[in-house]
Amino acid sequence: MRKSSALALITTTIFTGGLLAACGTSPAASSPGSSSAKAKSYKVGLVTDTGGLNDHGFNHLAYLGLMQAKNQLGVTTSVVQSETESDYVPFLTNYAKQGYNLVIAVGFLMAQAVQQVSKEFPHTKFMIIDDEVPGPNVTSSLFETQQCGYLVGELAGLVQKDHALPHINSYNTLGVVGGESIPPVNTYIAGFYAGVHAVDPSAKILLKYTNDFNNPNNGQTYAQSEIAQHADIIFQVAGGSGLGVITAAKQAHVYAIGVDANQNYLAPNTVITSAEKGIQVATFDTIKDGLQGTLKPGVQYYSLSNNGVGMAPPISAIPASIVQQVLQSEKAIRSGKIVPPTTIP
Repeated sequence: MRKSSALALITTTIFTGGLLAACGTSPAASSPGSSSAKAKSYKVGLVTDTGGLNDHGFNHLAYLGLMQAKNQLGVTTSVVQSETESDYVPFLTNYAKQGYNLVIAVGFLMAQAVQQVSKEFPHTKFMIIDDEVPGPNVTSSLFETQQCGYLVGELAGLVQKDHALPHINSYNTLGVVGGESIPPVNTYIAGFYAGVHAVDPSAKILLKYTNDFNNPNNGQTYAQSEIAQHADIIFQVAGGSGLGVITAAKQAHVYAIGVDANQNYLAPNTVITSAEKGIQVATFDTIKDGLQGTLKPGVQYYSLSNNGVGMAPPISAIPASIVQQVLQSEKAIRSGKIVPPTTIP
């Protein structure tokens, strides 16, 4: 994990040849060596939110996108992990002062810091994930997670209604454990509610917030509370805190739904599917555009239509008929026939 000093950076550098085609440069304009040198001199710094790199989801995916850019494009990369929200401004500022070409802020909670620092360093490019920050040097990546939330909600509702897995009880109750009550969390949850109630209007959904993203013990405690109230499928939308939700579900022999990444590997018989967010793709594509000089300010939207969000493959124990019904709903969302809501009822 990160050292406490604001200047403690984990830095990685790679030199690679043959970047010509990736950068779209003609052989006459640049040699492989000069192209590689250009990539190496392009510096990208990534600042995590307080969830840290070990959240097995949100921050980790951004880091994977950063490492993909390092390995495939040859750019110079660095990452620093925030322990508190007060780290955001100094960490972003430190990268800008060091002449980094692109500084990436991972998370909605960093919006105010990005707005401040991007104005102070107008010649530095910034990317923020999960919020919109205006500015001529800021690119914002937003994800329509109500869509994948709807899909995993429908799957959970059908499994619950049909008692399609062992240990599904007769109380018709599902749970959600969110991190903080902020838009990127609540859009997932709004879609989940809609998906569940589309197939089972009588289903009861319990909702609690841990009010943090980096405390698995909190997540486990809140999940245990919902399990005690007969919830047997729990959707975690709480970052690192949500890892405790999966632990609680595993221990109680009930089920969990992962978030951001496919989290089935954490508990293969417990995590029945995950609502996925394409943070790795967005991070890599933004770095690539920055290197090529084609990065534009404004909002980039990611949805089912451009594979920016999705549902991870459900576990094989779920009947194929349920999976097929959910896949039909995915097609309906893509076509606009189903429009999942963005607010929790």
